[in-house]
Amino acid sequence: MSSIVQIDDKLISADVFEKHFACDIAQCAGACCVLGDSGAPLEKSEKKLLEDEYEHYVTYMKSEGRKAVEEQGHTIIDSDGDLVTPLINDKECAYSCFNTEGVCYCAIERAFLDGKTKFRKPISCYLYPIRLKQLHEYIALNYDVWHACEAARENGLQEGVPVFRFLKEPLIARFGKAFYEEMETLYQDIIVKRKT
Repeated sequence: MSSIVQIDDKLISADVFEKHFACDIAQCAGACCVLGDSGAPLEKSEKKLLEDEYEHYVTYMKSEGRKAVEEQGHTIIDSDGDLVTPLINDKECAYSCFNTEGVCYCAIERAFLDGKTKFRKPISCYLYPIRLKQLHEYIALNYDVWHACEAARENGLQEGVPVFRFLKEPLIARFGKAFYEEMETLYQDIIVKRKT
């Protein structure tokens, strides 16, 4: 398989098909919401969504998260010039919350699952470990390897879950069902046939 696969205006890293991934939150405790030197990358349209839906998910946030939003705003521009979520004391995302076992979750997604908001969470979080990058008229879908997700890579390999299949819902949410079905066709035609 070529290192890059193209579907319409999407340039997809072959790793999205060839590598495996399945979150194991019991092992990582939601580290993706806590670690890193910047907040979650945001699309421009998400800035308004975060602001408009704030009242529906704010009660799920930590008091420190609410304070961070009050002081920094719903979104910030990081040192690389990217639009991102604010952080609490340069650590976890302002929109995080923790359960009694100390596992970190997204407060926005918790509210969404409870039917309180129409915004699930930033697409960069929903699509992780795929990262999107605009390249002129193309959108690149790259597989991001992060030490915090070692357990997810091991779990995905054991369960035989390719990255793109783990991300079926967010891929359909962002690009539509037809795009995901084309990814499945490519996987069957290239990866599965190559193994047989």
